[in-house]
Amino acid sequence: MSSKNPIVVLGAGPAGMATALALHTAGKDVVVFERYKEARPAGNILNLWPPAIKALNLIGVNTVDLGAPCHSTFQNTKGKIRADVQLRPEVIRDYGGGFIGMLRPDLYSRMLEAVPKGMIKFGVDLTNFVDKGTHVELTLADGSTVNTPILIGADGIDSMVREKLWGSSPKREHNLQIIGGFTLNVPKGTPMGECVVAHSDKVQGSYTAIRTKGKDGAQWWVLEGRDATLPPADDLAARAAELAKPFTSGPLQALIAGTPKQNIQHWVIRDRVPLKKWSKGRVTIAGDAAHATSPYAAYGAGMSICDGYFIAQHLAKVDLADTAAVAAALVAYETPRIPHTTTQVQMAYQLGQMFHHAPAFLRPVRDFFFDNTKFLQKQIGERSPKEIQDQLAEMGESVLIPA
Repeated sequence: MSSKNPIVVLGAGPAGMATALALHTAGKDVVVFERYKEARPAGNILNLWPPAIKALNLIGVNTVDLGAPCHSTFQNTKGKIRADVQLRPEVIRDYGGGFIGMLRPDLYSRMLEAVPKGMIKFGVDLTNFVDKGTHVELTLADGSTVNTPILIGADGIDSMVREKLWGSSPKREHNLQIIGGFTLNVPKGTPMGECVVAHSDKVQGSYTAIRTKGKDGAQWWVLEGRDATLPPADDLAARAAELAKPFTSGPLQALIAGTPKQNIQHWVIRDRVPLKKWSKGRVTIAGDAAHATSPYAAYGAGMSICDGYFIAQHLAKVDLADTAAVAAALVAYETPRIPHTTTQVQMAYQLGQMFHHAPAFLRPVRDFFFDNTKFLQKQIGERSPKEIQDQLAEMGESVLIPA
């Protein structure tokens, strides 16, 4: 029975669509259940590193002209470079750049274009599931039941699948809030092909080149330490401009001033403490359900896409009727992913605390240290490229040809 029914992926975000496309590439029958009536991008701005671009290419997503290739640096407000992310030239060549700046709706559109017609079932709400051993029985909101050989919960930070597998866990408040936006009216002198992440003593102010629908532009964001329970400012543009005042080097202030108000959004940063296990029997989780991540890592969507790729790689040659083989494949999927994603989640949390919640008397010492040592260069400029290279190597040549 289990081998004749499609694998069910819950959620049509980047993790869910990537998982479905990767399983389809591996020759598996798969269906996505999405409770909303359409795929809804959460936010407007996005960046992807090469592993996610490689995964998208290998599961049939067209990444040509998807975003703007960028070289990334971390700076202080005066433009002094604290870290220069130095990827190998062949990585930049093979994956269209080092850091790709784009709009989140464009990624959704490209992924939806690649999904075979009928694979996503919109307006389907899963309320319960039971692992029967030979299959997983799903109960839908309308009372009907569906059997599947495997359930993959890609249902976001408020994942029902995660909670049912591993119990409830509170969201971790970072007490950080972001205002971000994008514009196609780029001020003269804006360095295109660049991603600049800069810090004052209390605020992160950043901008990245983007490309959307054949047009060049830029996205920006300002991030401050702010109680998560406080509402956003009434005038987001004015608050962003106020936060950007220390950033006198570069075009950040002009980008904010030139952004239409409808292109500006606000969001609160929160995550969940990482789990030590994701899979149980014939059920697993992926994306934000497994590793909700602060955008401080700029890697949340990318890790989610790669989750789907690796799930399919481990299930590609598995007989779905073989319960032991399925369980073993899901454990094999999570075993390297948990330490990798946990490192990114925790690093993003710690960076946010260090840059935005350090005591006032320590901030000058911290900033002097970052300006006059190679600490950030070693931690970000050198360590991050190595991790990216390792991820690319681990992915192998395709879903069907692992490393």
